[in-house]
Amino acid sequence: MAGSKGGRINASLRRVAMLCAAMLFTLLAHVTIVQAFGSQALNADRRNERPLITRFGHPRGDILTYDGTVIATSRPAGGGPYRYRRVYKDGELYAPVTGHLSLHRSTGIEQAQDAVLSGDDAKVKVRSLVRDGADEGADVRLTISDRAQWAAYQSLKATGVPGAVVAIAPATGAILALATYPSYDPNAFTAFDRARLAETGRRLMRAPSQPLLNRALHRAYPPGSTFELVTTAAALGSGEYSAASLLDAPVRLPLPGSAMSVRDDPGCRDAHPMLMYAFQVSCDTAFANLGLQLGQDVLRDQAEAFGFNADGLAIPLATTPSRYPPSTDRAQTALAAIGHHENRATPLMIAMLSAAVANDGVLMRPYLVEEVRLPDGSVINRAGPTPYRTAVSPTLAKHLAAMMTTVTHAGGTGTGAAIPGVEVAAKTATSRTVPGAEDQALVTAFAPADRPEVAVGVVLENPGARAEAVAPIARAVIEAALA
Repeated sequence: MAGSKGGRINASLRRVAMLCAAMLFTLLAHVTIVQAFGSQALNADRRNERPLITRFGHPRGDILTYDGTVIATSRPAGGGPYRYRRVYKDGELYAPVTGHLSLHRSTGIEQAQDAVLSGDDAKVKVRSLVRDGADEGADVRLTISDRAQWAAYQSLKATGVPGAVVAIAPATGAILALATYPSYDPNAFTAFDRARLAETGRRLMRAPSQPLLNRALHRAYPPGSTFELVTTAAALGSGEYSAASLLDAPVRLPLPGSAMSVRDDPGCRDAHPMLMYAFQVSCDTAFANLGLQLGQDVLRDQAEAFGFNADGLAIPLATTPSRYPPSTDRAQTALAAIGHHENRATPLMIAMLSAAVANDGVLMRPYLVEEVRLPDGSVINRAGPTPYRTAVSPTLAKHLAAMMTTVTHAGGTGTGAAIPGVEVAAKTATSRTVPGAEDQALVTAFAPADRPEVAVGVVLENPGARAEAVAPIARAVIEAALA
């Protein structure tokens, strides 16, 4: 009897033990799942302060220009749970490059290089711990030139017109200037007052001038007559045209199968100009006609050789692709040949057009980060320039460069970009010749034409009477880069 009772007790204990084991297993499994799969979500939860306290608990690496000017650094926050805050020198000037770091968001280089700036990058962390056992971020030195960036932003600002400038070293792809206007002050996002941060974000997001928009990388415009550089390359590359070839250039060109037409302004005066002259004076009817002769496939292939329709270009900031339409009828092909219809190009792409021609037809991959250094000065990463595309042959590039220099000579459309004692190659654009087209003013240029050091792309949005300012902006940036 006693044995039977003991057996019943043992069976109950076993059940309780098994239940406890099951509960413990469930608890451990849940903890494991949370730690292994839920930690990222928990860390991202805005109610969780610990990741933020850690993020702002030690100095972040500096961001410097190529010349060594510190344009983003960490300073003691002066109390509270967050020990350090970011400070941006000349914030509006460099905002399109640095971006900003706030409590819940980062942009620009702050985001693209977050791992090395914060010290989370494996190489940075190991080197820091081996050296002194402290968590610290690495410094990021950019390719940006102080002079070129200043000239780009101040020239844009002086016009009072929204726009962007990109300057590139053709031989390497290093970006010397990347400016947009209007801009914003990143220091407005470095406070730790959440209500104030939210209000700042709302105010800037709602601003009609879109100061948070990085126009240089993320807005694509009809390239207008700057695209005639691509059309000319396609014509010369076909073997059927030379700089001396005569083109048909009526004052008004009706587009086949369409009620639209293209006007010649300022124009070739209903003549048969040579290709070189049509290029110099930006004779749109001549190039629209040329597009009809070449056809959509030839134009598209040449555009893609320059980098149109290429996804995934990061510098390391993400960029919006420049587009050439996948298919066009004859009227659309004529418009595409002069940079309209669905053609779209970022200011970066406008600069890349000249950079490719300037570098004997080879477009180098654009980049913004020159090197990454630890606080002790040791370099853990340095840029290695690499080819991105072969746009044209070296011989064709020389022909294009010669044609571009005529644009800045007397009678050309780009005399405002001319620099005494320096041969400047350029191609300009406005939208007056296509009814209903968006009103933009653009220029792509490089200099010196015989030994290029800088290529520039400039865009002004809806400039109206200020359209003529676009070429002098290019000149100012080139002069600064060559100084």
